[in-house]
Amino acid sequence: MHIPDGYLGPATCGVFYAAMLPIWTAASRIVKRTLKARQVPMLAIGAAFSFVIMMFNLPVPGGSSGHATGGVLVAILLGPWAACIAITVALVVQALLFGDGGITSLGANCFNMAFALPFTGYYIYKALKFNASPDSGRRVVAAGIAGYIALNLTAALTGLEFGIQPLLYKTAAGQALYCPYGLNVALPAMMGGHLLVFGWVEAIVTALVIKYLQKQAPELLEEVKR
Repeated sequence: MHIPDGYLGPATCGVFYAAMLPIWTAASRIVKRTLKARQVPMLAIGAAFSFVIMMFNLPVPGGSSGHATGGVLVAILLGPWAACIAITVALVVQALLFGDGGITSLGANCFNMAFALPFTGYYIYKALKFNASPDSGRRVVAAGIAGYIALNLTAALTGLEFGIQPLLYKTAAGQALYCPYGLNVALPAMMGGHLLVFGWVEAIVTALVIKYLQKQAPELLEEVKR
């Protein structure tokens, strides 16, 4: 789902940077106020986990990639604002050191994977688990469903952002200046692999870790005050 440089127009990149600036500001303030001292190492571990799992990616036709993110798991454990910080750190390191995702498109990548994904997944999980007991199997199922839906929503956003570029930026002759693929190509390309493969990877990993923590470290599943 990493968007490389050159696939989004300058105005599109600017819009996403402008959207993420207040989100990053709010996230840093909220995390500073709500995250307990003992959870700070977990934030670093969450960023590292997200970084590692996103490195296992496969090319997607059209210039992007398909992969899980671990973002919903981090949101469940630390809250969506902390997950936003953790995944942003992972995306910045990937872009700067490994060229996985562009610098100009970093705002868009962060909007998709560090904002939309963890917040969507967290609130789906919270709604599905509702008042389930800490050791309830419903929490495991809720975590898996949340991971699957949130990852595919993020893939859809990426496909949408690709697909509208030919409508926004083209030469007088009608040739696309940036991403050349319209919605009829970009959306199926991004959604196919995530619906069939990567969404299930996200769901299974998220559910299995929650199941493991229920038995081995239930204190990590305590609700974070937000």
